[in-house]
Amino acid sequence: MLELIILSLIQGITEFLPISSSSHLIIISKFLGFAKEDLMMNVSLHIGSFLAVLVFFRIEILNFIKYKKIFFLAFFASIPIITLGYFLVKFEIIDTLRGIKIIGWTTIIFGILLYISDKFSNQKRLDYDFNLRSSIIIGIIHSISLIPGVSRSGIAITSARFLGFNRIDSAKISFLLSIPTLLAVSCYGLYTLYQTKDIMVREINLISMSMSFIFSYITIIFFLKFLKKFNLIIFVLYRIILGLILLSFAYL
Repeated sequence: MLELIILSLIQGITEFLPISSSSHLIIISKFLGFAKEDLMMNVSLHIGSFLAVLVFFRIEILNFIKYKKIFFLAFFASIPIITLGYFLVKFEIIDTLRGIKIIGWTTIIFGILLYISDKFSNQKRLDYDFNLRSSIIIGIIHSISLIPGVSRSGIAITSARFLGFNRIDSAKISFLLSIPTLLAVSCYGLYTLYQTKDIMVREINLISMSMSFIFSYITIIFFLKFLKKFNLIIFVLYRIILGLILLSFAYL
């Protein structure tokens, strides 16, 4: 149970912050020797985050007609990552990307890009300026986040900032893009769980989903409050320090 709590806490905190949830799940599990963290557990934890973002956007979802343009663009932007993710899983390439060296380098490189993008004083808004061009550009770049360490939230925020969106709406764009992406992950995870005959495995994954949901929702609320007062430098510094530590373990 302690493993589940720790993994759910890590997933909930890191999924919507620009620091990569997948890489943290892999790193913590490798260094602490957790037996339960694997691709299936990783997927189950992401289902909890998916439910959290649905609850966060519940008003917009219930008023779908009013916000249909934004949801359509978010779905359109998610096509590249969903398509690429399908092929990476189908041809079993995804597991080859979960190495410490890859995570170390991507953590640093994309942390630096996050820093550069956050230096600009941007004022574009989600409700007025998010258009087809923005969704295509962000969507293509967003697909890189399938590599652990890049951070799905981080690369979406970075792309949006480079395109001129303000800090808070960049975060909201990353949340919106997570809906179709995490929906695809959730469908895959629930189907796999349905096929699993082991009752214990089902129970473990369902518990992890529930706890991940709670931690994810709390993180979304606090992250947006944080962005109203502060920039993203603390996440950049964290990424660089973490990346250097990982590379020292990998190469020394």
